[in-house]
Amino acid sequence: MGEITIEQIVSADGYAMDAAGGIDFFDDVDFGDQTRTDTEQMRWLAGVDAILFGRRTYELFAAYWPQTEPSEDAVAAPIDRLPKFVVSRTLDRAPWGDGEIEILRDGPVDAVRSLKTQYRSIAIWGSLQLTDALFRAGEVDILRLRIVPMLLGSGRPVAPPQTGRSPLELVASHRDASGVVTDEYRVGRTPRRVGATT
Repeated sequence: MGEITIEQIVSADGYAMDAAGGIDFFDDVDFGDQTRTDTEQMRWLAGVDAILFGRRTYELFAAYWPQTEPSEDAVAAPIDRLPKFVVSRTLDRAPWGDGEIEILRDGPVDAVRSLKTQYRSIAIWGSLQLTDALFRAGEVDILRLRIVPMLLGSGRPVAPPQTGRSPLELVASHRDASGVVTDEYRVGRTPRRVGATT
């Protein structure tokens, strides 16, 4: 059975959107030439087998990534190569560059459960309404947070409040030259206490 990884860009105080619903708070981060290589993202994406979007994130990605060359941003190569799907009951078609990607018209939980039988590792970027449903259904396996060095003060958190408490086990952490920290957690695991015996 495959695993779902949700990757979200968040502020240092844990918001995935600002109070106005915007997601451009990371535009002020100086990534320099890092996007030309982005070795940490490329390492992670090497283990991803498929990408799943909600409708709004699909529309943002489809407007940008098919026109982006790997020489401009290294992540464009795996995004172009990997199978892509969008969960939507309203889209008639889902253009992507010169082609199209598959629309999954079942509910998000059923769509994810089906994909898990076909792919070992499925990545979801953004797509907060989709990820809300998956958190509530207990279908999130890995939460990967790219933490931008900025405070927003208010906004939209990563997980819906109805989720309640959910233990996380930190399995990887990486800081890049721009100051962005990527923390990767396994969801639903109680972290070991330092010095605890097994």
